[in-house]
Amino acid sequence: MSSPFPKIAEKVQGVQILGPIPENAKHIYTPEALALVATLHRAFESTRQQLLANRKEQQKLRDQGNLPDFLPETAYIRDDPTWTGPPLAPGLEDRRVEITGPTDRKMVINALNSGVATYMADFEDSLTPAWNNLVDGQVNLYDAVRRNLTATINGKNYALNLDAGRHIPTLIVRPRGWHLTEKHVLVDGQPISGGIFDFAIYFFHNAKEALARGFGPYFYLPKMEHHLEAKLWNDIFNHAQNYIGLPRGTIRASVLIETLPAAFQMDEIIYQLRQHIAGLNCGRWDYIFSYIKSLRNHKEFILPDRSQVTMASPFMASYVKLLVHTTHKRKVHALGGMAAQIPIKDDPERNRKALENVAKDKLREVEAGCDSCWVAHPALVPVVLKVFNEHMKGPNQIDLPPRQPYKKITQRDLLSPYVDDAKITEQGIRANIVIGISYIEAWLRNVGCVPINYLMEDAATAEVSRSQLWQWVTHGAKTDAGQVITKQYVKRLLEEEYAKLVTTAKPGNKFKKAFDYFVPQATGEAYSDFLTTLIYDEVTTVGRAIPANKL
Repeated sequence: MSSPFPKIAEKVQGVQILGPIPENAKHIYTPEALALVATLHRAFESTRQQLLANRKEQQKLRDQGNLPDFLPETAYIRDDPTWTGPPLAPGLEDRRVEITGPTDRKMVINALNSGVATYMADFEDSLTPAWNNLVDGQVNLYDAVRRNLTATINGKNYALNLDAGRHIPTLIVRPRGWHLTEKHVLVDGQPISGGIFDFAIYFFHNAKEALARGFGPYFYLPKMEHHLEAKLWNDIFNHAQNYIGLPRGTIRASVLIETLPAAFQMDEIIYQLRQHIAGLNCGRWDYIFSYIKSLRNHKEFILPDRSQVTMASPFMASYVKLLVHTTHKRKVHALGGMAAQIPIKDDPERNRKALENVAKDKLREVEAGCDSCWVAHPALVPVVLKVFNEHMKGPNQIDLPPRQPYKKITQRDLLSPYVDDAKITEQGIRANIVIGISYIEAWLRNVGCVPINYLMEDAATAEVSRSQLWQWVTHGAKTDAGQVITKQYVKRLLEEEYAKLVTTAKPGNKFKKAFDYFVPQATGEAYSDFLTTLIYDEVTTVGRAIPANKL
């Protein structure tokens, strides 16, 4: 068969797609777009692999007692007061409330109708990277940028509210982290980076259209552990902008500071992205996960029940203070953390208390100097907007004097595990078991975020759950009742909670497979770098390779 794109075929030689492209997505997965994917892969994959290998070396050093600290070799960047990020980009001046969620069509419509400032469309922690999800997500974002978004789901019609004068949230896309591979796309026979794939497809089709509509190609960058990982993104941005003929600096990126090593390199991360940086975000759940993971060999860093590890905990509060100080010094946004609550419709009093706690948490953030916060559900928007509108009169707090005197944050401040009245309870162990198994089960069904006990759980919270169990078993921690947390004890609780989950589960569930994956991780028998990489092959599509010049 001859190529329908004879001038493009040669450019995408060596590109293969291992999943089907439906009719409604053929305008997305074109040879022209895949040519950019291939170009970026060939230019930058070796660097990505070097940086991933460096992560493993750094973890070995931490295991041996070399704890994370500020880098002496980059002190000149931290100590130089003269450099800043770029001016705030159109649509990113005021970000007081941001909503996040996966890229299914209903979610995209509801998010853009929710009245927030920005919407982070997520290809990472809240999306299972099954091929159909990725294809569908890019189609939905293509339509969202063009304001051409409708859907009929279970007989109900959904549409983008385009009433005159109404604000439509600025769209920001979160590609996958550097550790995640996209096995459905091969370049020269090699699977490519999931992050490069997500970025390149969205950027190629939507960058110029977004600019024409008054915003731009904006991204959230997850899970980086070193400032050179930010440099890699910056190099990719420059290459991609050159490729389609946009000025360098058109792209803007907000970085999630959600790993412990990155907390010691905030200035350096901003510096590496200084032409493209929009702000740093407090990625609280992944940060707790990274804290446990990074320090897992050291008994002195055991954390108590997840419910006790709040943003008011000293080591978490120090991380926020450093982030706000660093971002505002560099004239970019300090982006607050997630409110993961969802409505408790059958218990108004409990719902009222939950919303009160959300309001208190957001008041703490705005008073700490944050310019925004995240919510997981549209019902939280009025509550959070009220707090920010009352306590942040301008579009942001970047140029305002700090509300609280800043005291230099030290290595000890960022590492201290101290939590008031810290305790590990059997209830906390059981909660981690339920969250971990339930999340993996949903993920295996291609659902990347799931409500559990009126909280929206995603990969980050599941990672905290399994990491805590591993940490407690490995170091022989004790519950508040004096029970040593042994492998046998946790196995008993795992079996009890699994039996409850199976009893109430729907037919066709994947709890058995989820249980089998979770048990070794929870009992200290194994510890994978990420749950998502551990179980990724379960959602890959095995199909005929389609050369890109035959699409």
